[in-house]
Amino acid sequence: MALQNAPERRVFLFLQGPSSPIFAKIADRLEIMGHECLRINLNPGDQIFWRRKGGYNYRGRGGNAWHAHVGAFMDRHAVTDLVLLGEERPYHLVALEAARSRKIAVSVVEMGYLRPDWLTVERDGMSSNSHFPNDPQQIVDAARTLAEPDWKRRYTQSFAAEAAYDLLYNLPNVFLWFLFPHYRRHALFHPLAEYAGWVMRLAGSKKRKLDAAMRVERALTGDAPFFVLPLQLQTDFQLRSHSPYTDQREAITEVITSFATHAPRTAQLIVKIHPLDNGLINWRAHVEALATRLGIGGRVQFIDGGDLNALLGKTVGVVTINSTVGLHALQLGKPVKVLGTAVFDIAGLSDQTELDQFWAAPAHPREPVRTAFFRLLAAAIQVRGNFYSAAGTDAGAEAIAERLHNRSVNQPGGFVDPPPRKKPSKISLRPH
Repeated sequence: MALQNAPERRVFLFLQGPSSPIFAKIADRLEIMGHECLRINLNPGDQIFWRRKGGYNYRGRGGNAWHAHVGAFMDRHAVTDLVLLGEERPYHLVALEAARSRKIAVSVVEMGYLRPDWLTVERDGMSSNSHFPNDPQQIVDAARTLAEPDWKRRYTQSFAAEAAYDLLYNLPNVFLWFLFPHYRRHALFHPLAEYAGWVMRLAGSKKRKLDAAMRVERALTGDAPFFVLPLQLQTDFQLRSHSPYTDQREAITEVITSFATHAPRTAQLIVKIHPLDNGLINWRAHVEALATRLGIGGRVQFIDGGDLNALLGKTVGVVTINSTVGLHALQLGKPVKVLGTAVFDIAGLSDQTELDQFWAAPAHPREPVRTAFFRLLAAAIQVRGNFYSAAGTDAGAEAIAERLHNRSVNQPGGFVDPPPRKKPSKISLRPH
């Protein structure tokens, strides 16, 4: 006799995730719930971070060969769900096409929009691909019965742990490349070049910290109003796939040029490097040379380090491609101008004017849109946890597995179809 109310058994296919045990932990929990979990490994690092049953190695080429393989795999194993990180990675774009043609549900896991101890889980994709609503009234209505999230930090992770996991993933891919000879990385820089850059940055970190602390203190105690431009990682798919730029220097050039012409003469611009930048591009040289050429060298500050939260607390506005720094600024009620595509670029939340107009009259986020947005974001597509600590990965895996099992990703009220945002066309600015 069949069991009553037995859970529907589904087959989850995992592709590449973060350099973290969290995907394997999600699979463990899904199998306890009665599902089957499989993984296609594309390189040695993928193998290392799966280390459980259900792993299959693909050593073929990309493109059409990969498309044929992943489609046949989905058919052979009757896959119902696809889980991955970074839906814009070339291998994942091909797999997504195969999944959608078979009506396979897609869930994307990423670092949280709400940092530091949140994770993102969305249906189909993020940013340009996100189904999260962008109509302010719809957001207000969907969040009407939602409580304010508990913002107290629950989980911590160290940079040392993140670096160790990164090495554990990437070094085998470098030295054991012959095990997957046709694999092609999605990253822009070779891992050894990145590590060399980080070592060089580490060697000069003390001097940079002192300089950054001095510049932050000067900005906080000075009378001049200042804007903040937080730089992103050059390798970030938020920049590469969800912005009009092919190189971050294009965005820097556009922002500083606009600032020179349209910002109040008393205002300053603080350009802050990403804390995980590998140092392979000399952002300081580009920023300072451009500002000097435009005659505003004294009004543009480049900061490598320092307390970003303190700067956000006093800034008159933030300009970002689509960094999550914009979200933190909005939580503080600060004006934010988005240059790319972002889930938080919404009327009534971010500034909707052109960049040239933003400097003179930056628009603050409006209530109740701001409160509703953060409540709905946290409830629908965020879970507590992180990628690089035991407690954080346990919590994140538990919450994500529960969402996947219950088909509650983007719920309540966080899904509209078709996706309401468009992928921006690339512009042809040349970095100077």
